[in-house]
Amino acid sequence: MNILENVQYLREEMDTVAVQSGRTGADITLVAASKTQSAETVRAAIAAGVDACGENRVQELSEKVAAGAYEGAPIHFIGHLQKNKVRKVVGVASLIQSVDSIELLQTIDRVAAEREIVQDVLLQVNIGDDVNKFGIHANELDALLDQIAPLSGIQVRGLMTILPILSKSSEIRGLYAQMHQVYVDIRRKSCHNIRMDFLSMGMSGDFQEAILEGANMIRVGSTIFGNRM
Repeated sequence: MNILENVQYLREEMDTVAVQSGRTGADITLVAASKTQSAETVRAAIAAGVDACGENRVQELSEKVAAGAYEGAPIHFIGHLQKNKVRKVVGVASLIQSVDSIELLQTIDRVAAEREIVQDVLLQVNIGDDVNKFGIHANELDALLDQIAPLSGIQVRGLMTILPILSKSSEIRGLYAQMHQVYVDIRRKSCHNIRMDFLSMGMSGDFQEAILEGANMIRVGSTIFGNRM
C-alpha cells in the first residue's frame, strides 16, 4: 500500500474529471475516509496531501484525536451520529457531514451554544429513498429548513448523500444529478444560517460520476488506503 501514490493518482483523476464539468481538481475537497485506519496511516494520508480526514465512529475519532493523528488536517464526522454522542463530536470535528434530523440538529445546537461556538454541518439527504440508508428525504427539506432558521449554534454549509448500491453508471449519475438540483434549489433561498458551500457526494467506486454531476467534496477510503481487512 503506497498512500502517497494513491493520493497522487486520485488528484490526477479528480482533475481530469473536473475539467469535463468546467472545473479543476482544485475545486474539489478530498476527504480521506479513515474508518478502521491507524493513526500512522492517517498521518501518511495527511502528509500525502488530502484536504481533510473523515471518521465514521465516535470512539475511533476520540482515540485518534488523543493520538494526535489528525495534526495538519481538519476532521469531518461522516458516519451516523447518535444524539447521546454529540458532545464528543461538537467542536472536535470542523464539519459534521451526516446530520439527518431536526432532533439531532437541535442537540448539536444546544451543545454548541453551551460551548459558545458555531458548529458547521451538512444535511444528509437520502436521495435514493433507500430504506437501508440514513438521511432526510428531499421532499422534507423545505420544512426542515424552516425549523433550522432559529438555531444559532449551527451553520449549515451544504448537503451530503450516500447512494444505494447501483450497477449502472447512468443510474448513479441520474441520482447525483437529482442531488445537485436539490443543492442548487436551496442555494437560491435566503436563510441566515444556511449556506450551500459544499455538495459532498461520491466515494471510491463512484467519485468520477459525482464530480461530473457537480460534487465539490468527495469521501474516499479504499482508493487511498486499500481495501479493509
